[in-house]
Amino acid sequence: MGCHDVAMTELLDRQLAASQPLGIVLGLERMLAVLAALGHPQQQVPIVHVAGTNGKGSVCAYLSSMLTTAGYRTGRYTSPHLVDWSERVTIDDRPIDPAVLSALLSEVVAASEQTQQTLTQFEQVTAAAWLYFARERVDLAVMEVGLGGRLDATNVVADPLACAITSIGRDHWQVLGNTIGQIATEKAGILKAGRPVTIAPLVPEAATVLRDRAAALGCPVQWVEPAEWVAPPAGASGPHARSGNLIYPLPLAGAVQLTNSAVAIGVVRQLRAAGWAIADSAIQAGMAATRWPGRLQWTTWRGRSLLVDGAHNADSAQVLRDYVAAQSLGPIAWVIGMLSTKDAATVLQILLRPGDRLLTVPVPDPQSIEPAALAALGAQTTALDRAIAARELGDALDQALAGDRPVVLCGSLYLLGQFFREQRLTDKAN
Repeated sequence: MGCHDVAMTELLDRQLAASQPLGIVLGLERMLAVLAALGHPQQQVPIVHVAGTNGKGSVCAYLSSMLTTAGYRTGRYTSPHLVDWSERVTIDDRPIDPAVLSALLSEVVAASEQTQQTLTQFEQVTAAAWLYFARERVDLAVMEVGLGGRLDATNVVADPLACAITSIGRDHWQVLGNTIGQIATEKAGILKAGRPVTIAPLVPEAATVLRDRAAALGCPVQWVEPAEWVAPPAGASGPHARSGNLIYPLPLAGAVQLTNSAVAIGVVRQLRAAGWAIADSAIQAGMAATRWPGRLQWTTWRGRSLLVDGAHNADSAQVLRDYVAAQSLGPIAWVIGMLSTKDAATVLQILLRPGDRLLTVPVPDPQSIEPAALAALGAQTTALDRAIAARELGDALDQALAGDRPVVLCGSLYLLGQFFREQRLTDKAN
């Protein structure tokens, strides 16, 4: 990251800092008022709307890559970012220029003051994304729900091209409800009358909610089954999967991508049924080109290999645990930081095994669990080789990688963002 990029990142941080203390405030009234003052940009952008507890970012990445490969000018809005705010808003997989995002945010703030509406940080960036996609005249935008669905700031379009529900699990229960049925009701809020929806396999309680809501709205429903691993076609290499009759490369790691990729391809099939020209070859090439960092990603720290993943809730922790088990890695040195809003006890119970080593670190967020408290919680979970509370991420990684165990960094996407920023600085220094 060059000096100009660092300066722009810091400017965006300062612009958005004032709204950070507002935290999460769900509701559509503020967004609709501000967007009206901005000329209703959301009404100028055809969208695919994606909700779910886990997997929605991967599905958005697959979709935007396939649609771009098919020749469509494709916007994508996702959250959170890992390193800088511009990652959240892309066209054809290219992040928005930070200076452009800064200017758009200034317009959003002016509209907020004009309408006397106080937007949250997420709402400000979402409104800026709507403006950007409308002015750049994208053919369509893939929009990821930030939290829940029904009252999320992205849920301001009455007639999406298609919707997708990737998974439903117990996360953000403090806001969305303490049961799977309540959480599913919030996710189902993105469904719109007569608009098609693709849904991943769900537990019965969630499936019933989605089925009833779709029936009430007359939504054509496509319930997808996970794809299957297959041998690469002649002349090809790397992991491949088959969904229906279509065989395609699957570059993102983990068995969960069999479901995520099938959901994305299901949405594409619904778009094709509506007249969008997306050939099988574009699907295959787009899948091959998909990148989504921070999810079951092997990378390096000071020349040494480690696995990083954003696992922060029970379902994503199980995905990571299954992947580690499939790799037959043996006892692990875990470097973990988590937020107090997460069910840390359950995540640690899923991840840790007797003989593992745990190094806990702070997350760069005011709601971080203190490393000593997280280490104590881990030590209560199972018979660890040792549990160490570290003051800094870099020190914890150096300690973990000094041994002969495989190292896994996880627990928070905010923590992974810190890792990638420090990794860039370390690589540049070397």
